Amino acid sequence: MADVDTQREAVLDALDNVAARLSEEKSYLTDLDSAIGDADHGANMQRGFSKAAEKRDDFAEMDPDEVVKNVGTTLISNVGGASGPLYGGSIMFASQELEGGITAETSVAFAEAYLDKVKDRGGAQVGSKTMVDALVPAVHTYKKSIEQDDLPPLEALAKAVDAAERGVEFTTPIKALKGRASFLDWRSVGHQDPGATSTLFIMEELLATAEAYLDGDVERDARAEDAVRRDE
Repeated sequence: MADVDTQREAVLDALDNVAARLSEEKSYLTDLDSAIGDADHGANMQRGFSKAAEKRDDFAEMDPDEVVKNVGTTLISNVGGASGPLYGGSIMFASQELEGGITAETSVAFAEAYLDKVKDRGGAQVGSKTMVDALVPAVHTYKKSIEQDDLPPLEALAKAVDAAERGVEFTTPIKALKGRASFLDWRSVGHQDPGATSTLFIMEELLATAEAYLDGDVERDARAEDAVRRDE
């Protein structure tokens, strides 16, 4: 396990990378949400993670789990709509699993706790056309890769990102059962879920950060810009 200073820097760099990615994808996420939601998901996610990234200096002396917890707190304060509690509250709750350091085991526990809290708060299951459709296969794949297949964390994370990507693709042909999109009933069919998509973007940046810190390079089945991005 890397020392606490290295782990903190990795978490902070991951935060910067996520904030930059969500700023880049703001318009795209807004377009997705315009079709089946309130057209605010892109702006909300960009604002929340940018505010968290701005606090990097405030987080500089914290343990990694405290950084993660405070990111969650910042998201709750700055992300509007349902996304604040879903993303921020769930991150806060799961951060306790990282006490003592970030390891393969604690990262699995964090992922499971995050997923459980998202499902508890949102009431969604696989097939509801929400972020859960990306999270469930990602978390289950990561856990299996670590605990059963004995893969290195970086390779396990890459497989989890691929699973999340397939989950995003799965949201397009199904009818929304939860959230604002559910009000559209069958008119929600044919539209990619914005929450699942932002979840994928976040996971991709976590993977990119992990590649930098673990000195690795992993192959993915397909990149999201090819598989889930609409034609430009």
